[in-house]
Order: sequence, then C-alpha cells, then structure tokens
Amino acid sequence: MYIVLLGPPGAGKGTQAQRIAAATGLVHISTGDMFREHVRNNTELGQLASQYMSRGELVPDEVTIKMLLERISRDDAKAGAMFDGFPRNVVQAKALDEALAARGAKVDRALLITVSDEELVARLGGRWICRNCGRLYHERNDPPRQPGICDACGGELYQRDDDRPEVVRARLEKQKPPADLIEHYRKAGVLREIDGERSLDEVTAALLEAIR
Repeated sequence: MYIVLLGPPGAGKGTQAQRIAAATGLVHISTGDMFREHVRNNTELGQLASQYMSRGELVPDEVTIKMLLERISRDDAKAGAMFDGFPRNVVQAKALDEALAARGAKVDRALLITVSDEELVARLGGRWICRNCGRLYHERNDPPRQPGICDACGGELYQRDDDRPEVVRARLEKQKPPADLIEHYRKAGVLREIDGERSLDEVTAALLEAIR
C-alpha cells in the first residue's frame, strides 16, 4: 500500500506519519529526511539540493523527483510506503503515479489533514522567547505566569518576526497543498479528508480508519 499524507504546516503531519508508520509497518518517507540523507552523504543529488536549501529556496521538482525515485527503489519500500512532504504539486504527483504504475502499484490513499487557518495561526504563531535565557513560551499552550516576563529569570519576552501571526498567515498561503493537487487525488478516488482539530489520538484513529 502506498499512502500520501497531505496538510498545511502545523497540521501535525510529521507526528501522525510516525504514528501511522508504527501502527502499519509502512516505511515513512519524509522529503526533509530524504534531502538531509543525500546532503549528508554528499551525493550528486545532495550537492544539487544543498545549493537551493542553503539559499532558503525550494529544491526544484526535477531534483526532488529523482531523489524520490531512488528512495522507493530500495527494498524496504517495495511493499509500500507513506509519503510525507511529497508530492507538493501535480507535476510531482504525476511522476509518483508513473513510477508506481511501472511496478504495478498506485497511490492507494491520499490523506488530507484539514485545519482552519485560525487554528494554524494559533499553533504556529504565539511563540515568545526570553531575551535573557532563551526559554520558549507559547501564549496558548505554555504561557508565562506574567505576560511578557520570563518565569525562569524575569527577562523580557520577545516574538521573532516569523512567529508573528501576519507572517504565519503569509507562509501558510505559500505552503498549503495546492487545490489542483487535492483535486488530482479526488478525481483518482483516493482522497480522504481528516479533521485535524481533534485530539492527537482521535486524528490517528481517523487516519488509520481511512487507510483500512
């Protein structure tokens, strides 16, 4: 079985992917892990990818697809895998479809974890840091006892620019799964949407049920 896990930043894909892999025995293929492995091993593809990653740019589809094809050719992925962070667009989705079709397989499920923008901003924004000792706080999940002041040392708390709600919203718009990618899997009849605003265990249970 081959599964694609989709969702915006902050939807909990990484955590859920690990849980699903543990429950099903499927290999968890993370784009980030794949990039880091190639860079660490200084492969030709890793050298190419690092040029873009060092500039904070997205790795081109051609490089990402070549890495993915190499990864699914390994023995541990021949019986199935779960893709986390791939595909990011229809070009990558079609390349995956073709690669799996060549071995008589296909994407069996595309699981889309849905979370409202308001909830995502609350999860991803709201982080505050102590200027003095560096302790992290979150205004909803782990707030300081006194707003703006560190519990540990009494230092001033500040918010990094990329943790500000308006910056988080702009990032979300760029990094959400594109509508045509979602439609690609909907047309294929494999898309299942999962409410990602429930508890961690409830989301895991819903994902596993959708796989079955």
